Amino acid sequence: MKKYLSWAALVIGVFAMTPGVAATNSGTRGASSADLTSGPAVRERTQVNYEKYETRTSTKTYDAADAKNLYYTQPASRSALYKQYATGSTNAGAPAVATVRTTRSETYRTELRRKYYLAHPFFQPLQGKFGSVTDLSYTGAGYDMTITPLVAAPSHTGAWDMSQFAIKEDFSYGITDRFAVLAMAQYNIADTTFDWNDLADSSMDDNGFDVLGLGVQWRFVDTTDWIATLSAYYQYQDDFSNNIVLDLKGGYKIGRSTLYGLGRAWYIMLDGNMYGNGVTNSSGETEFIAYDMNVDSLFYAEGGLGVFSVLDEDWTLNVEGVFGYYDWHNQLNIKAAIGWQPNDWVALNLYGKFALYDSADGQDFPFLVTDYETGKWEHMATAHLDGYSEMTVGLQAIFSF
Repeated sequence: MKKYLSWAALVIGVFAMTPGVAATNSGTRGASSADLTSGPAVRERTQVNYEKYETRTSTKTYDAADAKNLYYTQPASRSALYKQYATGSTNAGAPAVATVRTTRSETYRTELRRKYYLAHPFFQPLQGKFGSVTDLSYTGAGYDMTITPLVAAPSHTGAWDMSQFAIKEDFSYGITDRFAVLAMAQYNIADTTFDWNDLADSSMDDNGFDVLGLGVQWRFVDTTDWIATLSAYYQYQDDFSNNIVLDLKGGYKIGRSTLYGLGRAWYIMLDGNMYGNGVTNSSGETEFIAYDMNVDSLFYAEGGLGVFSVLDEDWTLNVEGVFGYYDWHNQLNIKAAIGWQPNDWVALNLYGKFALYDSADGQDFPFLVTDYETGKWEHMATAHLDGYSEMTVGLQAIFSF
């Protein structure tokens, strides 16, 4: 039974993301049945930073009708407030007329207020609050391939290309200030093509809901200097696998920034016993590059470092580098996100993620084709991969209410 490994919807950004969701996270790492280059969808938007700001009123001139906005200073002595003087009356003993002179001073007032940054990679809702990360993303990936038949025959060259639009929703609710429950879903529109140089091209569309999940998140450390969260959840990937995911993040707060490390692990229970990358052509035959065969489970792992910084009261920056082990290949990628949050309940987070290195280059895998009449798999050739590339760009709308 053929299975195709799918994409993750990346921001953390969860969260988790990431975030970071809040950064989504990955991010967010999402999934479709289009390829095998990333792990199951991971929430990247997890808890908000308790960053404090000092704001002060600006000096201006006030009208008398607006006197309620003034702050008055109390004079040091009564004589500074009242002054008695003679009116020049010729009547001896005439009482002096008192004229009142007031003094006032406009002052700066310093206020401290907390702002919860929804794009923060440690975002999660507080007790009784809801969090929502809606992630709209585009992912493109591809590699060149040379197909060498097992019997004496000419080789064929071409390229595998995948493009995917995905919308992913991470929804969370705070049971307590430190414990939240999570739910996630992703709708995917993907197109996969084997673009041959000397043969007819093969392409396939794959649309629909491909990721559903439920989980919990625990912010077990949150002090003046340190913050850490642990997430665990179950994911179902349509026509591919059932997954158990663990996500651990820990950060150190320095001024307006948080330096953090992350680790993620997936235990993937496959629906079938073979997975890889394939396309069904117009003749009804499936051309398939098998990354692994005769397996019923996989293990993925990621580790990385990141920094989240508050640029000013409304703007944030998140940069994250991750190295991942994805069974048949390893990858080093970098993600950057800039966020805008004009108030305490909504934020927009624009992000991009790019693969800097991938061990897929230079690897050889079995190339299988289904028999037109029997539908059985036949090992026809060896596929040599080269020139791997991958990138994701996305926009997250993050809400807390």
